[in-house]
Amino acid sequence: MKRQYGIVLPNRAPAYSAYMSILNDIKKKMKEGFIKEKTFCELSANAYNGALNGAGQTRYDDIVGIWRRRKNIVLHGAPGTGKTYDIPELAVRLCDPSFMSKGRSREEIIKRYNQLKDDERLTFTTFHQSLDYEDWIEGLRPVVNEASQVTYEIEDGVFKRLCEAAERSKLEGNKYGISPDADVWKVSLKRTGDNDVRKDCMEKGYIRIGWDEYGDEISDETDGGNRNDKGKKILNAYINKMKVGDIVMSCYSSKEIDAIGVITGEYRYDESLPAYKRIRQVHWLIKGKRENIVETNGGKEMVESTVYRLKSIHVDDVKTILEKYGVFIEQEKDDKPYVMVIDELNRGNVSKVFGELITLLEADKRKGSKNEESVKLPYSKKSFHVPDNVYLIATMNTADRSLGSLDYAIRRRFAFIAERPIGLADDRFNAELFEKVSRLFVKNFDEYKASGWDATMRLLPADTLCDEYKPEDVWIGHSYFLMQDEEGVDNTRERILYELIPLLEEYVRDGVLTADAQAVIDELYKQATA
Repeated sequence: MKRQYGIVLPNRAPAYSAYMSILNDIKKKMKEGFIKEKTFCELSANAYNGALNGAGQTRYDDIVGIWRRRKNIVLHGAPGTGKTYDIPELAVRLCDPSFMSKGRSREEIIKRYNQLKDDERLTFTTFHQSLDYEDWIEGLRPVVNEASQVTYEIEDGVFKRLCEAAERSKLEGNKYGISPDADVWKVSLKRTGDNDVRKDCMEKGYIRIGWDEYGDEISDETDGGNRNDKGKKILNAYINKMKVGDIVMSCYSSKEIDAIGVITGEYRYDESLPAYKRIRQVHWLIKGKRENIVETNGGKEMVESTVYRLKSIHVDDVKTILEKYGVFIEQEKDDKPYVMVIDELNRGNVSKVFGELITLLEADKRKGSKNEESVKLPYSKKSFHVPDNVYLIATMNTADRSLGSLDYAIRRRFAFIAERPIGLADDRFNAELFEKVSRLFVKNFDEYKASGWDATMRLLPADTLCDEYKPEDVWIGHSYFLMQDEEGVDNTRERILYELIPLLEEYVRDGVLTADAQAVIDELYKQATA
């Protein structure tokens, strides 16, 4: 207790009142999440095993260990067993073990979990029957261009965006000043081909654009006249959205660039120039080249617009072009874990969503592994792989048989971890009601309880459970029996009438429970309405 949670217990057996005070304090810390074990039996077992092994190893540590090795895990179990509840704890332990080295409350863990989301190291999504490959990896999406015409652009899906974030190199401190979150921009220097402005920009280390008639300052009051405000949109991108550390590509023709540089200075307006007075300082990495970027740009040629962001080109693409011309960016790979959370995995058509990428999820097929694999994506035609520091965690409701089971190809890529109902050391937990309902599913409930809710113990089906079901797949979980809300209001009546009874009656209708279970359901109804 002292080593794991900093709780100092007396050296001698205390008086009864002091002993009860200690127990109540431990129960309070369990409720708050400061103590990770959910029952006194689990706490005692972990303390004993910790003394033998020299370290306090919790159930969460075991799961994270499996997760690190396998890369992809599924928490599966019946409703209310805490699958989604456990995800923040597991994700924070994986991503920030130093944060979890001290006892943390549930509130602190959730705060850190949300911070990981904000830092784009963790993405949460829910699978459903309409989700497909285009949402997950990449697809075509309609967009309205500056001429108010509808065109189609390749848009990255949620998993591809996470993989790109995971693989993005740490660029802080590189000698060229490239930002870690650099955007890639196209700029036209006067016009295509050789010209005086292009020559001046290459010699003096900057880029120049026009739209001089708008004047120096651009604001909401600036008159766009009959130009449909096209110039204002371009200048807003150039002045306000382009930032120091971004990468700029000089457009030589609709297909070719002639130079790549890094933005090193803020916007300025130079009145001494005869035209094209808007300047951004640039450090040119290569210049005087003729590099066709159509394939790199998702199969698209560049358009006339003076300045716009090249959404299909990323820093790694630029790095590849630069290395072709002998320019190398010293980089340190970002190996911090990046996590994809998938709720309700089996509600989606998993094979359709993952497509050919299902093979890339295997630990030994990740980038940098000995059996590294990649595929060419159907829309962008770019090579894609899954980085070694991407981890997937999913939940699966085993009671939802109507949506079918996962095929063996999917199952081989994930480690499956069962979440079972357990009794909780929590004042809000109604142990008597939990036991009454549990006996509808489990014959050896008393032995399971006496074992300290041993997750490896074989559960025997009760007589009221139909033969084709295993208890752990349908047994209603412990969260249904937490009868008080966060304000301490007792919701027992509402829980029984509107959550437990409807679910049990649905089980009877669907043949999960036999008709004999109706007697217990009737007892619950009398208890709630008495």
